[in-house]
Amino acid sequence: MITDYQKVLFPYAYNILGSAEDARDAIQDTLSHYIVKPRDEVANEKNYLIKSVINRSIQMKKQQKQLVPVEAVWLPEPIATDLPAMKGENDELAPFALLAQLEALNPKERAVFILKEGFNYSHEDIATVLDSTTENSRQLLTRAKNKLKKKEHHFVQDFKQETATAVVRKLLNAIQREDAEGVERLLAEDVQFYADGGRNMKLVATYCAGRQAVQDVITVVYQKYNYQLRQEYAVVNHQPAVLYYNGEQLVSCQVFEIEGESVIRIDAIIDPEKLKGLAAQRITE
Repeated sequence: MITDYQKVLFPYAYNILGSAEDARDAIQDTLSHYIVKPRDEVANEKNYLIKSVINRSIQMKKQQKQLVPVEAVWLPEPIATDLPAMKGENDELAPFALLAQLEALNPKERAVFILKEGFNYSHEDIATVLDSTTENSRQLLTRAKNKLKKKEHHFVQDFKQETATAVVRKLLNAIQREDAEGVERLLAEDVQFYADGGRNMKLVATYCAGRQAVQDVITVVYQKYNYQLRQEYAVVNHQPAVLYYNGEQLVSCQVFEIEGESVIRIDAIIDPEKLKGLAAQRITE
């Protein structure tokens, strides 16, 4: 059945768009066009739909980026990857920090990077999907990697989840105890902090870098806002996260990137629109 393809298509659309809502729209557009298409023109239904949703997602990503101010911090929509009911369903979703870094790429560079690094496509296969050439695919991948700051980019996180979550717990406990030295020990020297509040939320900071600057921000955020909220540990896009609730309403999601025993990046999503899907996932579970 056509609806069976929705789960297959979702990782492609979401990894390109960074938005679950937009990904579902891309899939709906793709399936709607396919339903009225003559079947004798399609040799392989699955491959045709994957190619179609990738190209539709690239088009939508171009439109999406035009709506975001250049100076704004735009973070992906977080998706829970620790719920038993969804076990295995979201394995192909990129880690949150990687998705955020991919915002530095243009939509085609992003698509090539995702297909090559995330889905192990050959350059020949990518050229077929994008109606391009293998040489162009190679050039786009090289440009993509040059734009990204890290040398290695893993779709599958190479740390133990229990260890990573333990580091986050230690960090929050140190913040709560007002243990400045403890907080400092757990932050990498070049740690980065990003926050996305959407259109209307006022934030303490949208971006800062360096141990002292990030320590100051996360301490102020906790003391001014989060101390009075209920917190819940989770895994979001394969990374440890802390969810903050005001009553039953999810109001903030902090996602942590861990390297060894240190926090190297913190992404804070406060945009209510981007939290709706995650909140619904947790309620359903």
